[in-house]
Amino acid sequence: MLRPVSLLSALAGAVTAGVLLASPVEAAAAANPIAHSSSASRASATPLRVTIESLTPSEIPETGRVRVSGTVTNRDVQTWTDIGIYAFVSDDPMTTTSELADAAATGQDAFLGGRILTEGTYNKVDELAPGESRTYSLSIPRAELHADEDGVYWFGVHALGTTEDGTDQFADGRARTFLPLVSQPRKNQVQKTVQAALVVPIRRQITHADDGSISDIDGWVHSLGEGGPLRSLVELGVAAGSRPITWLVDPAVPDAVRQLVSGNPPRSLAATTDEEVDPDATGGLESPDASASPTEQTPAPGDEGDGEPAELSPELQDAATEGSRWLENLHSGLEGQEILTLPYGDMDVAAAARYDQDAYRHARERADGDLAPWGLPTSPAVSSPSGYIDADGIRMADPKTTVLVTDRMFRSKAPTVARTEGRTLVVSSSGAASGGPGPTERMDPLAVRQRILAEAAVRLLTPGRKPLVVTLPSTWSPESVTGFFEGLDVDWLDLTDLAAITSRAGTDVPVDRLQYPDRQRRLELDADMFTAAGDLVQAGETLQNLLTRNDQVASVIRDEALTDTSYPSRLHAETARASADASRAWIEERLRSVRIDAPKGVILSSGSGRFAATITNGLDEPVSVKVRATVEAPLELSVPADAIEVGADSKRTVLINASSSGVGIRTVTLSLTDLDDVPIGSYDDLPIRSNRVSNVIWLIIGTGVALLFGAILVRLVRRIRTAARS
Repeated sequence: MLRPVSLLSALAGAVTAGVLLASPVEAAAAANPIAHSSSASRASATPLRVTIESLTPSEIPETGRVRVSGTVTNRDVQTWTDIGIYAFVSDDPMTTTSELADAAATGQDAFLGGRILTEGTYNKVDELAPGESRTYSLSIPRAELHADEDGVYWFGVHALGTTEDGTDQFADGRARTFLPLVSQPRKNQVQKTVQAALVVPIRRQITHADDGSISDIDGWVHSLGEGGPLRSLVELGVAAGSRPITWLVDPAVPDAVRQLVSGNPPRSLAATTDEEVDPDATGGLESPDASASPTEQTPAPGDEGDGEPAELSPELQDAATEGSRWLENLHSGLEGQEILTLPYGDMDVAAAARYDQDAYRHARERADGDLAPWGLPTSPAVSSPSGYIDADGIRMADPKTTVLVTDRMFRSKAPTVARTEGRTLVVSSSGAASGGPGPTERMDPLAVRQRILAEAAVRLLTPGRKPLVVTLPSTWSPESVTGFFEGLDVDWLDLTDLAAITSRAGTDVPVDRLQYPDRQRRLELDADMFTAAGDLVQAGETLQNLLTRNDQVASVIRDEALTDTSYPSRLHAETARASADASRAWIEERLRSVRIDAPKGVILSSGSGRFAATITNGLDEPVSVKVRATVEAPLELSVPADAIEVGADSKRTVLINASSSGVGIRTVTLSLTDLDDVPIGSYDDLPIRSNRVSNVIWLIIGTGVALLFGAILVRLVRRIRTAARS
């Protein structure tokens, strides 16, 4: 039988007996309004904490029993005795998603249904000291669940006890959830089913130190370790077994974990090609020390260069250990399942559409194709953690890209599949992803599972039976996934993947009918962030063009820049921008290690000549550069047109021809560029004096010399004649 109070209360008098037929709060209010007020405030923080850790079956069965178990904990400062633990069920079912949403927000002291008091359906705990916990287990026959109509019922557990202050009729501890009822088909009828797709996201903020190593190691150890969101979500996906699910993966995350597993090395400038440096490269003569042997190759991660593995710090060792286990589990979970890939680095799509669409295209191209290193096939997707994407972001996505959005973008009832601007929008249920009702922990695995079943059950009752899509929060950390998928194995739920759902005909929706709240726009990354990321990419390309035998560092740096423009960076925009700027400064410091030195001055006495400039490479890797000269007419310089190769930690001289048709001093700037003629930041100025004179001056000088020698000759002749007369 159903009654709303405990057995202890049932022993009270006739007045209390009248209360048995009402809710604890409502009945108390009718009998004693003052008592109701005090008890209602007390209910917001009950002294006993009740949990539901197991509920089988996960629906109301046609026959048999419903078994529920969990714990009751005394979080009061005084001892509780004679604690009764009872199940309850609501009288009427919920049949719409809006009813479920309202129910999830219901206050924990609201009356939801009468307690089940039949002998054998409740437990007793004699005594519970402060901080002490006890387990309970209830078994309720189907006949005691007076649920006859299809829909979703409230189901939960109440704990009522006694202290030195006495006892009352109010629950001293509560736990509650949803329990659906779907009638079995009659003979010769086919069971109606509703499709449901579960999307498991793998996304996380990735930050780098200025040298390209992964930062926030402690955070990664937590995420990858027991109880962390990355580990918990992968364990959930693995627990699905052969059941179809859909993975939503940012490829930058497993790449970052692999870097941690490798010892978290900084970005490397070491050779990645077999190209050899030409010691007699065109463009100059080697200086005496240019033939010095190159420095040792940069040690591989975890290698100090002498053959002995480098010793990792305890935190890096933990990250490597947890990361290795996580990658193995991720591979196991991904195998055979549908994999959707986000733009590399989980780019803020709405902001990219506004400020840098080329960056989005690079991120999309970087993420497309098979998922490395396992070669697993993927499909492109776009999604934000909140589920909101603006119209420009939707238009920017390729028509073949799956756009995953929240149902909160729709003003009226949201379809499961929508078509807009030639794109396919898959609409995820915000309600199902928000978990169950309090006071039970909303994102407790059992609460989430029962909410998913509840949302599916009300869709089954709706004409058309539109599918259910649930995108789990990327920060969710379920403590245990045991029984999660087993509870979804009900006859009327067809668990599938997104591909099966997107194959359905969609509802045409004008893009201007989709809602994108102002608060989302305010959260977007700004133009400065994309400028900083673009500057970092440009610096990386210049560095690669400078290095003779490295053809990968630019792509590594681009990957780092893409992670700075991610959705998680919205909440840490200043940190992301500082990271990009610091990495660019690190690169520019390496670029400045290659410099050109000109002589202090040059004099052209004949209108032309040559002089030498010195190129110094302070890097441990060979470089290839070009020399650029900036001059003013009439001075002309001829610099080597071909690339000049300079060995690691060495120097080279280059000979430069100069000529001038005028007289005077002019300043010349010699600078270095990469092979794409992009300046690397090194330059030197020198003055060149031209002493060349014109032909008129030479004619005047010649005439003067001729007159001088003529005068001398005349005087000599006269002296000779005078001497002859004598």
